[in-house]
Amino acid sequence: MEERRTLKDLLTDAKDESEFMVDLAYAAVFFGDEAIAQEVLALEESMDEIVHELRTIAVLAGRSREDAEALAGVMRLAGAMEKIADAAQDIARVVLKDLGVPPGLRDDLRHAEEAVARIRLRDENALEGKTLEELELPTHTGMQVIAVRRGVRFLFDINGDTMIQAGDVLFVQGPEEGIDLVRELAGAPPRHLQEPATRSMTGIDRAVDLIVEMKNATEVAVGLAYSAILFRDKGLAAEVFAIEDKSDEMHHELERWVLRATGEVEDPDELRGLLHLAAASERIGDAAQDMMRLVEHEGEIHPIIAEALSEADEIVAQATVAEAAPAAGRTLRDLKMRTETGLDVLGISRGGRWIYRPRADFTLLAGDRILAVGPEHGAEALENLCGVVREEED
Repeated sequence: MEERRTLKDLLTDAKDESEFMVDLAYAAVFFGDEAIAQEVLALEESMDEIVHELRTIAVLAGRSREDAEALAGVMRLAGAMEKIADAAQDIARVVLKDLGVPPGLRDDLRHAEEAVARIRLRDENALEGKTLEELELPTHTGMQVIAVRRGVRFLFDINGDTMIQAGDVLFVQGPEEGIDLVRELAGAPPRHLQEPATRSMTGIDRAVDLIVEMKNATEVAVGLAYSAILFRDKGLAAEVFAIEDKSDEMHHELERWVLRATGEVEDPDELRGLLHLAAASERIGDAAQDMMRLVEHEGEIHPIIAEALSEADEIVAQATVAEAAPAAGRTLRDLKMRTETGLDVLGISRGGRWIYRPRADFTLLAGDRILAVGPEHGAEALENLCGVVREEED
C-alpha cells in the first residue's frame, strides 16, 4: 500500500512539478516534440491528484474558524501552483494541436536561456549503473540532470548519489551544445541542431522576441514569488508585481505585432500559436502575483508552507557589481556563474530596466544589480564576484 503523503510533502511535490512542467512545456515547443508534450500532460494529471488531496486534507483539518484561516494560505498557494500547471499544459498543446509556431521562435528559445531536453537511455549506453557524482555530467557536458522518470514515477530529489538505471528517461538542462553530448552517452542518436539563418527583422520577429521575454519574465516572477513567501520579503513581492505589470504591457504589444504580421504569412492561422503562448505566459505571471497575497497579509505564514518551500534549501541572493569588481566587464559564461557560485541568475537590473534570464554571453557592468537563486553558500561567492565589501564583525 502506498504511504500517504503529508500536507508538506504534497506542497513540495506541487511546487517541484509545476515548475518542471513549465520548463518541459517550452522544451516541447523548442524541439517540436510531441513526446515531451505528452510528458507535460501526464504531469498535469499528477498535479490534479495532488491538489485534490491537498483540498481534502484541508477540509478534514478545518474543525474551527481558526483552522480554516490558518489553512487558507495553503489553499491559495496550491491554487496558484495549479494555475501554473494548467498554463504549462496549454503551452504543450501548442505542439500537440499543431497551432503553428514560427521557426524564428524555436531559434530564439534556443538562445533565450539554457535548454531543457528529454533523453531516454538506450540498451547500449555509458550511464547505467553509475551515480551522477561519478558521471560528472556538468563538467563533461555542461548539462545538469533536473529530473528522472523511472517507469511512471518522476524523481525530482536529484543529487550526487542518484544512480542511473536501465530504462530511465533523463531530463537535463544546460547549453544546447551539451544536449548531443549527453545523448551520445545515453546511446541515443544526435539531433544535429542547425544554426539559425540570419535574416532581417519582421513583425513576426518582434512578436517572437516579446514571447521569449514574457517567458523569461514570468518564470523569474514565479521563482521570486516562492522566495518572497518563504522569507516574508515585501521587497521581492514588489519585484513580482512589477514584473507582472511589465508582462501585461508586453502581452498587449505582442497582440499588435501579431496583427501587423498577418500580411507576412500565407496563412494567418499560423500565428495562433504565438497568441496561445502569450496567454499561457501571462497566466503564469498572474499565478505568481496571486501568491503575493500571502506576503501582503500581516499574519504569520503557515509553518507547513515554510517547510515545503524550504525543502530545496534555496535562497534568493542579490548583489550589485562594484567598480573594478571581478565580475565587471566579463560575461556570465566567463565567470562560470553556476559552477563557481551554484546560483542561477534570474535577472539583472540595469538603468531601471530588468533583463530576465540573461544569456551566457551577457556582459556585466559596474552598477548592475544581480538577482540569483541557489544554495545559501552561493550568496557569499556572488558578493565576492561583485566586489561587495562586508563590514568587519566584532
